[in-house]
Amino acid sequence: MSSHRLWLEKKVTYFIYFITLFGNMVIMIVISTDPHLHSPMYFFLFHLALTDICYATTIVPYMLVKFLLKQRTIDFSACIIQMSLILLLAGSEIFLLSAMAYDRYIAICKPLQYQEIMNKPVCSRLVGGAWAMGVLHSIINTLPMLNVQFCMYTEIKHFSCELPPLLTAACSRTFLNKLVLLSSAVIFGSSSFLLTLISYIYIISTVLKIQSAMGRQKAFSTCSSHLIVVVLLYRTALFQYTKPSSVSSFILDQLFSIQYSILTPMLNPIIYSLKNNGVKTALGRMLGKIQVSQSV
Repeated sequence: MSSHRLWLEKKVTYFIYFITLFGNMVIMIVISTDPHLHSPMYFFLFHLALTDICYATTIVPYMLVKFLLKQRTIDFSACIIQMSLILLLAGSEIFLLSAMAYDRYIAICKPLQYQEIMNKPVCSRLVGGAWAMGVLHSIINTLPMLNVQFCMYTEIKHFSCELPPLLTAACSRTFLNKLVLLSSAVIFGSSSFLLTLISYIYIISTVLKIQSAMGRQKAFSTCSSHLIVVVLLYRTALFQYTKPSSVSSFILDQLFSIQYSILTPMLNPIIYSLKNNGVKTALGRMLGKIQVSQSV
């Protein structure tokens, strides 16, 4: 029964990782090759897809190798590197989502100034700032971990080297590390969440003033995919990193971690493909060109 479950886990993980890579790469290729998608909104979506590929690749391939070799061990240095990359990519993604929310705010609330405000240098600075915040988030939490002591054979009750289970498995005092983790999660998480929330308050206020139902529906349709992605990410990630230890559960921790670290990167391109008219139309054009080239 145990071997059958392990075989099933491997197959499911392979499938999810393939869909994640394929879906996000398709999004990136479509945005890069279709001139109709060379706008700020899709520039941010391109970087979100890149972040999702990096996030999944940081966790899944190493896990699959361990599955194949039937090993359940990881070197301390490899574990710290994986943890730092997870922190970097998670921090970058939440601020990328904030930048995307700001882009939608300008597009809906200040449409006549959109091209002037959201020019290429501004978009590049917003993306660069998101990656810089991710690096800062990673450094703040990684450096204190270098002083944490672990026993000779430490069991981490998790499928990847994420910070909360690492702190739980430590043999030395981790009060400072937990304080840094909680503080950084609150500061980085709440600041990016507030930026997103304020943008959507202004968006909703502006949309409700639109007289026609079709106009309101069109305005909301440009935000719906982004809003779904934001809810999926924040609901699970913030719970995982800010919950008190009294509500910690091995199964619960695993489920929430799988959702935001593996399932969310897979779902993001699916959500944008189904809910975003620009992406759907561009995909149709790309498939049409492929069919024409094959028939020639």
